[in-house]
Amino acid sequence: MIDNLPNVAGELFDRSIPARLNLAEGEHKPRILLLYGSNRERSYSRLLTEEAARLLEAFGAESRIFNPSGLPMPDDADSSHPKVK
Repeated sequence: MIDNLPNVAGELFDRSIPARLNLAEGEHKPRILLLYGSNRERSYSRLLTEEAARLLEAFGAESRIFNPSGLPMPDDADSSHPKVK
């Protein structure tokens, strides 16, 4: 569970959180979409978002990250651009 979290002290991690979600049979984990807005190659907001996703998954949630790469920059494309529509 926390094997991929080298920055978390295992003895301090509350391992009961996933069990306390009380999911009914067949019920999915909480789903969380994480967003960041930087298109830079070395984006600290992206790194922070990826770390938050790892923590959320360790807590028993299902996380997805929206990657904004390929989107036009603000005021860089007109309203006819397919991704602006």
